[in-house]
Amino acid sequence: MTARPVEVLRKLTIRPTYGYFVNGGFTPGTGVPIRVHNPATGEVLSTITSTSNEQANAAISLADEAFREGKWSQAPSLHRSLILSKLARSLEERIPDLAEMESLQTGRTIREMRAQLGRLPEWLDYYAALLRTQSGFVAPTQGQLLNYVDRIPLGVVVQITPFNHPMLIALKKVAPALAAGNSVIVKPSEQAPLTVLEFAALAHEAGIPPSVLTVINGTGPDLGKALVSNPLVKKVDITAGTATGRAIGSLAGSNLAAYTAELGGKAPIVIFDDADVQAAINGAAFAVFVASGQTCVSATRLLVHEQIYDEFMTRFVDKVERITAGIGDPLNPQSTMGPVISQVSLERISAAVSRSTRKILVGGYRMTGVSPLDGFDLSKGSFYAPTVVEDVSIDDEIWKEELFGPVVAVAKFKDEEDGVSLANASKYGLGAGIWTENLSRAHRVAKRLDAGIVWVNTHHRNDPSSPWLVRLVPGQGMGRHAS
Repeated sequence: MTARPVEVLRKLTIRPTYGYFVNGGFTPGTGVPIRVHNPATGEVLSTITSTSNEQANAAISLADEAFREGKWSQAPSLHRSLILSKLARSLEERIPDLAEMESLQTGRTIREMRAQLGRLPEWLDYYAALLRTQSGFVAPTQGQLLNYVDRIPLGVVVQITPFNHPMLIALKKVAPALAAGNSVIVKPSEQAPLTVLEFAALAHEAGIPPSVLTVINGTGPDLGKALVSNPLVKKVDITAGTATGRAIGSLAGSNLAAYTAELGGKAPIVIFDDADVQAAINGAAFAVFVASGQTCVSATRLLVHEQIYDEFMTRFVDKVERITAGIGDPLNPQSTMGPVISQVSLERISAAVSRSTRKILVGGYRMTGVSPLDGFDLSKGSFYAPTVVEDVSIDDEIWKEELFGPVVAVAKFKDEEDGVSLANASKYGLGAGIWTENLSRAHRVAKRLDAGIVWVNTHHRNDPSSPWLVRLVPGQGMGRHAS
């Protein structure tokens, strides 16, 4: 048994209660209080006070006033660049604390969160650098005229973010919006809002003027309509489920606000017979089980060429069994995977797997008892075992629907045409992966996949310079994110 490392026993300061962050400080919400739980233990970490609709509308008005006042929106690009760079350095200093807070509120392993949050300052630095280099351009025209095009901010931008990557997704949205000079209002998931609230305070300390960055608390249905229907809002950017995205999109459309939505995924990984088998096994395991399968680009459909299927699956199942044995305290750097976000999610995933008539090769159950890694009591959290289901057809629920958990549906394919056809048998079109040593095949197949992002011999790679694209297939989403 491995003892819990001393380094994770630091005292972390989490405020017992968080109001919403507006006008440069925390203000108690007048709505219902919401408890934020640690999904690994069930313990209450903090309580957020919900922002009422009246407070949300008042916050939008303050954001609009700040925009029109121009301290940020009309500030020289160099000034905004310097502030964002300063914020990046402040964020770097807080990464250890914020990574632990992310782990506590999401249940994700500390090693995942340290790696992920360690890169977040790059997004601020990237857009700070763009501000120093990006300029308008002179467009050709007729006559003795000067025709130039300039980029200007929109105004108040509302961003609604999910629980799975609280800081990453928020930063990917906030950094470009602030760099452009907008006033930004973020509504993080009520299940994991703490780090985003702390970031807002950090931004204010770095020099972001009051009400240029606001973070409000509450549930989506309660606050969504108030935020999106307000005529002062000029753009809405959301990462959520399809049903939520449609509801928000209809409201944004009626308000004539610009709208960007990323609404989930069912990413396939296509493993060809010429792939490096061990590299593909390791890559697929990471793609499937990182964040306990709770990412929009999680590899939830594993397609393996029939010539290597038996060898691959034998070794892949062995890999998954080792991941299962390594699950323990998420704050233990040796722990391999954390819980899902809540008991509700756990029950939904379990029910979907139970309804399947296909063969479960490994997993398929809630984890209880004591971890063999470190003695952590798994029964207190919402731990679901890494699960591999074999011979899944394209009509099965676990093939078609986004479960958002550590479950992968496996099928074999006979040739390139068959592999592409199976990969595209989905209503989603966000991410996909290809494993092959044939460079020509990699490019050829990548162009044929219905996915906005295609990785070759890797997965989950992300960079501020690379757009986060959505292939426009029914039910998936619309637009593109800045990164």
